Amino acid sequence: MQAISQVQNLNSYLIIRRSKPRFDKPVRLAVPVRCVYHSDSVPFPNGVRSSRVDWQSSCAILSSKVFSQDQDSGEKSNTSSASDHLAAAVNGHKTSLDLNLVPLDKKNKPQPPAKQPPQKPLTITDLSPAPKHGSQLRVAYQGVPGAYSEAAAGKAYPNCEAIPCDQFEVAFQAVELWIADRAVLPVENSLGGSIHRNYDLLLRHRLHIVGEVQLPVHHCLLALPGVRTEYLTRVISHPQALSQCENTITKLDLNVTREAVDDTAGAAEYIATNNLRDTAAIASARAAELYGLNVLADGIQDDSSNVTRFVILARDPIIPRTDRPFKTSIVFAHEEGTSVLFKVLSAFAFRNISLTKIESRPHRNRPIRLVDDANVGTAKHFEYMFYVDFEASMAEVRAQNALAEVQEFTSFLRVLGSYPMDMTPWCPSS
Repeated sequence: MQAISQVQNLNSYLIIRRSKPRFDKPVRLAVPVRCVYHSDSVPFPNGVRSSRVDWQSSCAILSSKVFSQDQDSGEKSNTSSASDHLAAAVNGHKTSLDLNLVPLDKKNKPQPPAKQPPQKPLTITDLSPAPKHGSQLRVAYQGVPGAYSEAAAGKAYPNCEAIPCDQFEVAFQAVELWIADRAVLPVENSLGGSIHRNYDLLLRHRLHIVGEVQLPVHHCLLALPGVRTEYLTRVISHPQALSQCENTITKLDLNVTREAVDDTAGAAEYIATNNLRDTAAIASARAAELYGLNVLADGIQDDSSNVTRFVILARDPIIPRTDRPFKTSIVFAHEEGTSVLFKVLSAFAFRNISLTKIESRPHRNRPIRLVDDANVGTAKHFEYMFYVDFEASMAEVRAQNALAEVQEFTSFLRVLGSYPMDMTPWCPSS
């Protein structure tokens, strides 16, 4: 009780100086504080006995927090609210002495201490929140607003925050660097075929396929307001879009040259920004709305059954399941070239596993193999990496056994992802 007798004058105002004072005179706090210390023995969690030094240290921490908050905000609050915040600031942190600090109101009456919630530990989600649902999910895509990739991201995650990227590889890096939580990138089109660049990037980066989106593509011929088709001298768009509309553009009897750009919506933006009245773009109707262009021709794709397949990439894989249709994507290679391909395909055929895609890409680390009968290197054979998609989940025993057999025939095997199939209804574009 000796410590109690030494601090009876605590009902007076506390005067605290900062280490680097902002004012020439000491600042008097407007919040009176009384220390109520129980005379009975208090079990301290850290085992430190009560002393004047410990008590003064706790009060200094308490007063400095109030001083800094009042000076930084520059606004005066009422005494009761400041006192409540004062008690919360100290009782929520570990100090050398566990004091029961009770704030006082203007009438010098003690207020009951508010129950403080326990401190929440910092987790990885606090650094980069990535909820499972679509809200607040950051999805990277290649292109500018109005691109088909943006529409695919909106179909996969309706309430997401779409992040445009100027290149495919930037979208990969955005996920790896925690700038985005997902990336939606095209891998194949029903008319234009595979997007080889993204297949190469799948092998170069360590992201996982966690889903797929199949998006019907509806192309339009866009130009500035007042421009007629006979005024056009060139048409610009993505190479895939140009190839998907090649026959239709020829039938329109347009005397134009075709030029490739990075993406479809970027072509529309380029025309609007530079006020090009002799140029048209092949893009979506949404791009026409965003950039103030007119639709000269609608639905100019050569085939109404024009669908682009996108894959959804994430840093971590998902857990395979068997309660819904799943698809698995793998990539493999062998030192003996393509002679092992039949054995690999047999591993799936014997287990009644349907393959949905086979794609070959050059083996960049070893593009050519030289060999002849004497094994001295006169005959040239190209080396390839094989990408295979099959309809089965890695949670199924037949898929696990098939990959175990494939691994015996290959020198390299990697599972890119096992993910749910896109089973949404689809109808051809009108």
